[in-house]
Amino acid sequence: MTSRPRLREKAQVLDDAALDRALTRIAHEILERNGGAKDLAFVGLRTRGVTLAQRLNAKIASIDGAQLPVGTLDITLYRDDLDMRGAPVIRGTDIPFSIKNKTVVLVDDVLYTGRTIRAALDALIEFGRPKAIQLIVLVDRGHRELPIKADYVGKNLPTSLSQSVQVHLTEIDGRDEVEIRES
Repeated sequence: MTSRPRLREKAQVLDDAALDRALTRIAHEILERNGGAKDLAFVGLRTRGVTLAQRLNAKIASIDGAQLPVGTLDITLYRDDLDMRGAPVIRGTDIPFSIKNKTVVLVDDVLYTGRTIRAALDALIEFGRPKAIQLIVLVDRGHRELPIKADYVGKNLPTSLSQSVQVHLTEIDGRDEVEIRES
């Protein structure tokens, strides 16, 4: 009798409505914390952070009427594990505005060890010196290896090391949801 490969169990943590509510709440929190949208700019981390930044920009526009600049950051060359990953795939950074004297709001989908955000900070600083940098994550799953904390969190989701968090966005994956998977 041969054993079948074990299927990875998964559970939906956020559906499309819950994901939208989290982004709406974060948009309001950004405006409240910063006293409006003046001198704010979004920079999304490839890939899903960019989509989330665009969605947050649209929400802020509908609440406050302000259209914020949105940039794209590729942190590939700033990662501390390049030697363990093989040939890097560089997809490009596009920040078509000055970050000088702006509050830059970095956007990512999942905060885990903190290493991705450390790399993003290194990459961002090469574009100049912003007034401040704030961090938005859709999901904070814990297990930090570096002292990094998000300013805005869609959902805190304590996980075990054997679990993974998958974020699916309509623009990329054809659906909006967040799943937790067991190995």
